[in-house]
Amino acid sequence: MSLTRSSAVAASAVLLGALAITPAITPATAAPAAATAACTMTLGSITAGGDIGDSKITAGSPVTAKQSTGVHMFTPGITKLSTTWSLGTKTASGQYTSGEVMLNTNLYNAWYGTDKNGKAVTGFSNSGKNYQGYTYEEQTSYLSTSADLKTYRLRSDGTLYRFDHHWEADFPYDDVYHYSGFSAVKTMALISETKTYDTFLANTRGGALYTIHIPKNPAQKPVVKKIAASTWQTFESLVAERCGTQSTLLAAVDKDTGSAYLYAVSHGASAIKGLGKIPGTYKDPVYYLHTTYQVPPLYGE
Repeated sequence: MSLTRSSAVAASAVLLGALAITPAITPATAAPAAATAACTMTLGSITAGGDIGDSKITAGSPVTAKQSTGVHMFTPGITKLSTTWSLGTKTASGQYTSGEVMLNTNLYNAWYGTDKNGKAVTGFSNSGKNYQGYTYEEQTSYLSTSADLKTYRLRSDGTLYRFDHHWEADFPYDDVYHYSGFSAVKTMALISETKTYDTFLANTRGGALYTIHIPKNPAQKPVVKKIAASTWQTFESLVAERCGTQSTLLAAVDKDTGSAYLYAVSHGASAIKGLGKIPGTYKDPVYYLHTTYQVPPLYGE
C-alpha cells in the first residue's frame, strides 16, 4: 500500500506541535462520515477503586449509553495505563476477558472470567518492570495470534516505541523500534490494524488531530497527516471501535468535566461527524476499548 497521502503528510521526526495550522475544523460540525446508526461500542474503564467499568454506547439519535461496574481487579489508585481488553473464545479451560495494564510502573497481563467449572476468576501476572514515563500503550494483532502481536508505547519525551513480540522455539524476545517527534501528542487511539500497517488517531495539547500511519516494514517510516487543526485538546482519552465495513466510532473523554462525546470517522479519517454527547459521567483514571476477538480488525484508514 502506498504511503503517499497528501501535501499535509510529514515524517514522524517532525514535531507535531510545530506543523502549520490550517483553519479550525470543529469536530461537532465537521463534514459527515458514513456510520450506521445502529453501531455500538463498549468503552471500558478502570475506576479509581480498581473496579472494571463498562459503558455500552449506541450511535443512535440521540446517543445512548448504559454504564455498569464489574469485578474488582486492582488496588485503588495504582492503574496508570491499559491496552484494549478482549473477550476470548470459550475453551475447555473457560472464557476470559484480558488485557495488559500498567500498575504504578510495572506491566501486567490481567484477566477475568470463568474457569472450566463456570467459577468466576480474576488474575494478573507481571510482564515487565520499570516502565515509568510512558503515557500511552496499545497492542495490535491483525491475525489475532501471538505470532502477530505488537505493542506500542508512547513516552512523555515524545518517543513512540514498537515492540514486535516473538516466541520462536519457546524463547521469547522482542524486536524494538522507536520513532521520535511526538512530544506534542496528548493521547492516541488505534483505528486500523492490517497486515502491512497500523494507524492511530492522536490529539495534541494544542488541539490538533492527526493520523499516524505506521508501516510494519521497519525500513519504512511513519506517515503523519493532519485531520483537524483545533478543539481536540480537552480530551485525555480517545477510544475507537469498528463500525460496519468502512467507518469508525470514536469516543473522546474529557475527564476534567466528566464528559464524553461520540464521533463517526470515515474510512481514511478524511471526515469526522459529531454524533453527540454520551450520557453519563466519565472521570475514571483509565479508559480503553472493550471488545471481542470475533470483531473484525479495525479498518479506519
